Amino acid sequence: MTKTRFLALITALALLLAIPTAIFAQSVKPHVFVGTATLDDAIAVDGTAVTAWVDGAVVASTNVSGGTYVLQVESPTGFAGETLVFRVGAEDADQTALWEESEATLLDLTASSENASTGPPVVGPAGGEGEKGDRGPTGSIGATGATGTTGATGATGATGATGATGATGATGATGATGATGTAGATGTAGAIGATGAAGSSGPAGVAGGGGGAIGIIALIIAIVAVVAAGGAYMMGRRT
Repeated sequence: MTKTRFLALITALALLLAIPTAIFAQSVKPHVFVGTATLDDAIAVDGTAVTAWVDGAVVASTNVSGGTYVLQVESPTGFAGETLVFRVGAEDADQTALWEESEATLLDLTASSENASTGPPVVGPAGGEGEKGDRGPTGSIGATGATGTTGATGATGATGATGATGATGATGATGATGATGTAGATGTAGAIGATGAAGSSGPAGVAGGGGGAIGIIALIIAIVAVVAAGGAYMMGRRT
């Protein structure tokens, strides 16, 4: 027990030294109480509340841990000359103490149901806000929501402007000249014209004159026929 009391006192002194100077400049320094907490002749279980009271109001609270407590009693103006009443759980402790600024007091508290307060339990002031915990794991993805109704058809957009006329295409290349046709076959020679009829008898005094003239005319016709046939042949070759 002596070792526990010594460790509790060391804890109280360390707590006083850890309070920032900036806080001292703004408020009165606290009075720290440390010690064991006994309830009904047994060490109080962990988590049991230990509170300090002034004029029926809670001014400080803490919880038992390992059978001991550390209680820091403070206010902006302090409690100079005030007597502190202590409770272990809902029971009044046998011990009391005068509040003194910047003090550390080793005080073992003992309480029993025989010292129970006749008034209703008073809830101590809420503790300061704790440090923000680590961020929890990301939750699973929720189910997909129902499909929304189809929206109304939007209005038809205005007709776009007519595009510019495209450029005229280039003239195609001239096709290749066709091959020269083969020469036609040589035409057959025309038939020889018929022999002209015998001329009538000439005037008296010219013997045989009529027959000779008709022969000459027939010869000329035959020559013309041959020339015509030759011309037709030549025309056929050119074609």
